[in-house]
Amino acid sequence: MKLVFATNNKHKLEEIKQVLSDKFEILSLADISFNEEIPETHETIEENASEKSFYIFDRYKINCFADDTGLEIDVLNGEPGVYSARYAGENCSFEDNMNKVLEKLKGVENRKARFRTVISLIIEGEEYQFEGKVEGEILTERVGVEGFGYDPIFRPIAYNETFAEMDIKLKNEISHRGLAVKKLIEFLNK
Repeated sequence: MKLVFATNNKHKLEEIKQVLSDKFEILSLADISFNEEIPETHETIEENASEKSFYIFDRYKINCFADDTGLEIDVLNGEPGVYSARYAGENCSFEDNMNKVLEKLKGVENRKARFRTVISLIIEGEEYQFEGKVEGEILTERVGVEGFGYDPIFRPIAYNETFAEMDIKLKNEISHRGLAVKKLIEFLNK
C-alpha cells in the first residue's frame, strides 16, 4: 500500500520508515512533487494533524497521513504544546526552542512533561486518528546528540537516558511517535 507521509521533516520521515514494514511504501512530499509548507493554523495537536493530512489528500487524492507533536510541560500550563516547533519564534532552530524551555524552567523543581503525537490517517477520504504519549521530565541541560527537537532535554520516566542518548530502535519502541505509529500499523494491518 502506498501512503504519503505529509511532512517536510526528514527526521520524522526516517523514523517512520524504520518502524513501518516493507508492506507499506511511504512516499515523501518530495516524491509527489509537493514543495510548499503545509499550514498549521489550529490550537490543538489533533486539529493540526487533521489539517495537514486533508491538505494533501484534497489536492492529490492519495491516501496519506500526517502527524503533529507537542511537548507539554506541566508547570508551563502545557507549553510549548502545539507551538513546539516554533516556540522561540518563526524560523527558529531546535537549539532556540530548547534554550527558551531551559530558560523558562531555570530554578523550577517540577519538571514533569510529556510528548504527545497525534497521527491523522486519510484512507479514501475517511479520517482515523491515533495518539501516542510518553511521560517524562525536562533536564536542566542537554544530554546526548542523537534525535532532533527537544530530545536532548527530555528523559522518559523509568529510563536513565534522554531520547538523544537512546538507540533509535529503543526510542522508536517507547516514544510518543513510535506508540502512535504502532496504533496506525495495527489499524492498517486489519
